[in-house]
Amino acid sequence: MTIAEGDICTGVVTGITKFGAFVKLDEQTTGLVHISEVADTYVKEVADFISVGDEVKVKVLSLNADGKIGLSIKKAVTPPRDNAAKNERFENKLAEFMRNSNEKLSQLKKHQEGRRR
Repeated sequence: MTIAEGDICTGVVTGITKFGAFVKLDEQTTGLVHISEVADTYVKEVADFISVGDEVKVKVLSLNADGKIGLSIKKAVTPPRDNAAKNERFENKLAEFMRNSNEKLSQLKKHQEGRRR
């Protein structure tokens, strides 16, 4: 099996350590999923997310000259974040905040003017 950076493959978890999990991609090829690449959330224990024998989908992150293969589970299953949608949600929240803020300022000014009379 020929593997290249960016490939998405299916493999079997063969071992779990404190720092990640080893995944066998084929008979000759095994790579490491670092603990930071297991899930999108905080991972304290890899075994809380995957177990030996689990079939997992992984993305090949790196191929080192010394034969080490860096893998990611989270990048294989998580679609890329849509920054345009994220920006639009932020803009909507900001616009709503500004409307609320302006209303409160307007009410405060009316209240202060009423007290001065």
